[in-house]
Amino acid sequence: MGVVEVTDDVRQKVHLNTFGFFKDGFMRVNVSNLSLKPLVGSGDMQGLSDEEVDYCILRKTPEPDVSVVILLLEIQSEVVKVRFSAEAASLLPKISFISEANVTALSTKALKTSETSNDSGKNPPKTNENADGKDKKSKRSTTSSQAIIEQEHPVHNNRGTFSFQFFFNISSDSQEGLYSLYFHKCVGKKGPANDQLLFNLDIEITEKNPESYLSAGEIPLPKLYISMAMFFFLSGTVWIHILRKRRNDVFKIHWLMAALPFTKSLSLVFHAIDYHYISSQGFPIEGWAVVYYITHLLKGALLFITIALIGTGWAFIKHILSDKDKKIFMIVIPLQVLANVAYIIIESTEEGTTEYGLWKEILFLVDLLCCGAILFPVVWSIRHLQEASATDGKGK
Repeated sequence: MGVVEVTDDVRQKVHLNTFGFFKDGFMRVNVSNLSLKPLVGSGDMQGLSDEEVDYCILRKTPEPDVSVVILLLEIQSEVVKVRFSAEAASLLPKISFISEANVTALSTKALKTSETSNDSGKNPPKTNENADGKDKKSKRSTTSSQAIIEQEHPVHNNRGTFSFQFFFNISSDSQEGLYSLYFHKCVGKKGPANDQLLFNLDIEITEKNPESYLSAGEIPLPKLYISMAMFFFLSGTVWIHILRKRRNDVFKIHWLMAALPFTKSLSLVFHAIDYHYISSQGFPIEGWAVVYYITHLLKGALLFITIALIGTGWAFIKHILSDKDKKIFMIVIPLQVLANVAYIIIESTEEGTTEYGLWKEILFLVDLLCCGAILFPVVWSIRHLQEASATDGKGK
């Protein structure tokens, strides 16, 4: 369950959601405040890939092992057209629309057989100036060309702002699978270029499996996290037992290492609780989520600090950190804080927003920098030992 709010976005392809369904699962989508407006200036296009600003599902042929249903909004005629092949109709669930008078019947008509496509329809109507399409994919195979079926449904237009609702149910075992929901901004031949239009969109997506709001692959996660938490707790207990038995060989760094499995165990417990509430209610409890983020931050910071201290040889080679070592910690700790901030934002932000992609790239970059930074003390320690060994006449 999530709400995606997109404002003044220039992207032509937006990945809104991916969810794995079991039989008797369902998805309900409420689209509102959908509108287009011209782009002023070019600053909004900076940092976007070519696919995000130059892609249209209506001009692409989908992969042969993917079945596609296209929901095409025609702005001029104020209708949504549902396009799919005859074979896709047998593989994918039926899409129903919701109106003020409850579920309305769809007017269905058969179109000409597609000669160039082996999946759902790709050619937009010639009279269409601005078209926004949504497609839903499931991992199923499609073969030869099929007759394209088209269904029409009116949408609500409030001074150029469109809204509509639709849903589908997984009614058979053959319809189970991984479904993805995309938003495409496609413009007809008579309209302006795609990169000269901005769109606004509010979309509320509710998906649910028979006994859980989690995707099919995520349903076992709460139990898995609890099991792993117990494993790390037992590992920490065994490690402390070993340290207590061999006190003469123990350094301070070993006790710092002992704190790691307990911190990880605590983080996994709170993560399991967080997923439990998402599974049962469809949304996280803020208190448990905050506690999990705090323990996740402590675990990440403690891990990198421990690795960096081991690399410097602290406690068992030298008892005082050099100025270079201290500078590494001044770099690694803030980077870890930034990485965890990025992780929290990614976890609490819907995938379709522009912030999600930005913070995902930041997280990847910061994690890479942290891994690189903690290698410097290791290299320095190895070089220092080699020099000391050579000085003593023991080096090669």
